[in-house]
Amino acid sequence: MNIRKLIIAAAALVAGLAMAPAQAAEGGAHVERQSWSFGGIFGTYDTNQLQRGFQVFREVCSSCHSAHLISFRNLMEEGGPEFSEAQVRALAAEYEVADITAEGGRRPAVPADRWPSPFANDQEARDANGGALPPDFSVLAKARGVTDPFPTWIFNYFTGYQEGGVDYIHALLNGYHEEVPETAPHNADGTPFQLPEGKHYNDYFPGHAIGMAPPLADGVVSYAEGEDGQSVPLTLEQYSTDVAAFLMWMAEPHLVSRKQTGFAVLIFLVLFAGLMYGTKRKIWAGIEH
Repeated sequence: MNIRKLIIAAAALVAGLAMAPAQAAEGGAHVERQSWSFGGIFGTYDTNQLQRGFQVFREVCSSCHSAHLISFRNLMEEGGPEFSEAQVRALAAEYEVADITAEGGRRPAVPADRWPSPFANDQEARDANGGALPPDFSVLAKARGVTDPFPTWIFNYFTGYQEGGVDYIHALLNGYHEEVPETAPHNADGTPFQLPEGKHYNDYFPGHAIGMAPPLADGVVSYAEGEDGQSVPLTLEQYSTDVAAFLMWMAEPHLVSRKQTGFAVLIFLVLFAGLMYGTKRKIWAGIEH
């Protein structure tokens, strides 16, 4: 077999592997890549989607999960949910935060305060959740992810794919089953999969036994009609998409500006390389080398 045939065979192998779906952490099912507005090199956040995602986070997720790294005022920053200052002040005033200088040790929150935790401390959180500590949601979308087999992950550098965490969160929220499905993997000894007491079956969670009960279902959150008068579907799929996008924004609120800066740097490097090449040709013109 000559070199040309080897190259063709290698290219075919890489192309075939590139079609292989990504996997969640070990033991989870394949995670399908979703189409996100912020995906790709030029992607940006959808303000309306972030506002809906925040509503799901506030009404459902925040009852168990904290978000220590986000402040109320971040919700009115450009590129985010972009709530008005009046909306953020009214929202903050609905919560109380600890303050040793205030009478009684607590006071109404202001925009500069961080999002309050639903529990006073980690032990209280564990006691309320069967001994498990609910993870903080501040950077969850960057802390989770999917794995691609070699060499398919190489293509991510060219496509700008960095949505593995948000793809996994979306899949997880849609991966619950009321009962262990017949397709559940068997144990290492060949015996049928047994779901431990107090756990729930999820296709995408490593080991498939997750302590968190299904947090979302059709109709649990009521969205207001958009400015165009159109209603957004009140479905599990829509909720999971919106809240996953919001978690991505929380984890990387300056994603858009980073992409813009990176593209500007690439343009500069290309122009600089051309300038250096022209300078080299000018300096060495007529000189044998």
